[in-house]
Amino acid sequence: MTTKSDAAPKSAPRTRGRNVLAVASGKGGVGKTWFSITLTHALVLEGHKTLLFDGDLGLANIDIQLGLMPKYDLGGVISGRISLKDAVTHFPDGDFDIIAGRSGSGSLANLQATRLQALSDDLIQTGKEYDKVLIDLGAGVDQGVRQMTGLANTVIVITNGDPTSLTDAYAFIKVTHMARPKTDIRVVVNMAKDKKEGQAIYNKLLKACEGFLKISPPLLGVIRADARVSECIRNQTPLLTRHPNCDAAQDIEAIAQNLLEE
Repeated sequence: MTTKSDAAPKSAPRTRGRNVLAVASGKGGVGKTWFSITLTHALVLEGHKTLLFDGDLGLANIDIQLGLMPKYDLGGVISGRISLKDAVTHFPDGDFDIIAGRSGSGSLANLQATRLQALSDDLIQTGKEYDKVLIDLGAGVDQGVRQMTGLANTVIVITNGDPTSLTDAYAFIKVTHMARPKTDIRVVVNMAKDKKEGQAIYNKLLKACEGFLKISPPLLGVIRADARVSECIRNQTPLLTRHPNCDAAQDIEAIAQNLLEE
């Protein structure tokens, strides 16, 4: 009995997808979903076939930000009406695929562990047809978020200068590190006044991680505050389509290139 329970956590890393990235935040309102969409678009522009999975179970909104009305979503997958592969919707403006959640529904957030595991296995299998799979995680550290985090080879934690955002980002890193100490965690600072401020915000988070967790998650990039981001969100249009040369677009493209250089 003891041997089986001890063996279970050790087998978990085998379910990870080497091509899977997860984007997390300790709290909402830091631009996580916008970042996930824009990073997906940037990876495609770098020549990588990419799938964006709305893992914000219960408060899904990728389809809303993109102005999409997908025929199928995760609700149909969970109910057993369709397969996960059938839920894939192509987004032509960005030339990437998405699997939409069910906007405004809390049912997916309360998914039973066995169904969540089956969904995770299906995502890894479906993801084999892509160069990259990006999971937009829900905010916080509930069971669904932890399960989806475990699928990723790399976890990107996005934060900003808000003290509560930094505190919650640290909490997410702590929970993730304690569950899987070898997880590759990177940090992105969003909505910084400039690169210098972004570095200072990161240094605060780094100090806490080094002081209490004895780890040093690297800074993947800083995204400068840019009024054109909110304009694109209001117009349900990708930033890299509408304003490809703005500061935030350049910063996201640099982050994509950093990820692909490894």
